[in-house]
Amino acid sequence: MPTSQLQLLSEDEGVARAQRVASSLGLGTFELGNRRYLGGKSKLLPWIEGEIAEALERKPRSLFDVFAGTGVVGYHFAKLGLPITASDLLLHNYFGLQTFMGHSRLNLKSLGEKLVQLQSLSGKKNYFSEHFGDNYFSMANAKLIGTIREEIDEISSSARERAALITSLIYAADRVANTVGHYDAFHRGQNITTPIELKLPLIDENVGNKNSIFCEDSLVVAGGTSVDVAYLDPPYNSRQYSDAYHLLENLAAWEKPEVKGVAKKMDRTHLKSDFCGKSAPEAFDEMVQSLNAKLIVVSYNNTSESLNSRSNAAISDDELIGSLRRRGKVITRETAFNGFTTGKTKKRNHTERLFICKVKF
Repeated sequence: MPTSQLQLLSEDEGVARAQRVASSLGLGTFELGNRRYLGGKSKLLPWIEGEIAEALERKPRSLFDVFAGTGVVGYHFAKLGLPITASDLLLHNYFGLQTFMGHSRLNLKSLGEKLVQLQSLSGKKNYFSEHFGDNYFSMANAKLIGTIREEIDEISSSARERAALITSLIYAADRVANTVGHYDAFHRGQNITTPIELKLPLIDENVGNKNSIFCEDSLVVAGGTSVDVAYLDPPYNSRQYSDAYHLLENLAAWEKPEVKGVAKKMDRTHLKSDFCGKSAPEAFDEMVQSLNAKLIVVSYNNTSESLNSRSNAAISDDELIGSLRRRGKVITRETAFNGFTTGKTKKRNHTERLFICKVKF
C-alpha cells in the first residue's frame, strides 16, 4: 500500500475512538483548525512542510512552534510523528493546544458525557450575559455560555479535561458570535440566534506523547528548547492579538474583570506583545539569537505597503533578514495567499513569504 494511504489510515485510526464516542452520545465534533484566526496557516501547511524538508534535505525530527496561536502548524507536524514544543501567550489558545496536543491521558467517554451534561444546563443571568448579551451574543446564548463556564470548573477531573471542556465552549461560542471572526467590534442591527452547541474535539490519540505545551513568553521557552526546526509566525503589525480575541481570553481565564468601552474589553496590559509596533525589530532579533535550532523558519507576509497604517509590517524585510543572517545563510520563498484579516486593510493580493535560515554552529 502506498505511504500516503498508510498515513491516511493511521490518521483515521487516531481519531476513530473520538468519533465513536461522539456518535454514541449524539454529539457533533470539531477539529483544531475549525476556527478563523488572524494569520492562520491552515491552507499553507503542505507548502510549509515541503519547504522545510527541502531546506533540511530530509524530514524534520522535532519542531518548536514559537508563536503557536491555534496550533495548526505544530499540530500538522505532530500528526507526522514529530515531538512538538508549542507556546502561546494567550490562555484560550493554550487550552486548545493542550486539548489537541497535550500528553496527559484524557478519558474521551467522560469528556463526552460532561459535554452532554453541560449542554443540558439552563442558562441564568451571570457575568457573561451582563456584559456580552445582546451585543456579541444573543442574550440566551450569553446566559448559557456563562452558566456552562461556571460549571466547567466544578466538574473537571483533570487539567487536560478542563482545557478540553473550555476549548469546546470557546469553539462553540465563536461559531455563534455576532462578529466577523474577531472581537474588535460586533455587528449592529444583527443578532445571531442559532443556539450554541457544544461538540467533542476530534482528538487524535496517536498525537501528544512527546509534546511540550507552554502558556508564557516564547522567549523564556526558547532559552530551554533545543529542536531541529524553529518555526516563527510572529504578529505582522501593530494589531495586538489580545485586542482581537479579548472576549475569548476573558472567557478562558474566567476572572470576571471589569470591561470598558463599546467593545467590552478588559485590561490586557499583561498580554501585550513586544512583537507589535516599534519594539518588534528588537524583540525579533533577541528571539532569533536565542533559538537553539538547526533551521529557523519565519512566516511573514507582504503587508509593508498596506493602505492602512496599522497594517504596515512591524518588522522590515531588511531588519528581519539582518537578524537571521547573524545566525546563518538565509533563503526566501514566496507564495500567493490572502489570509483572514481584520478586514480593515484595502490591500489584497498578499503573498506569504518564508525566510529560511540554515543555522551555522
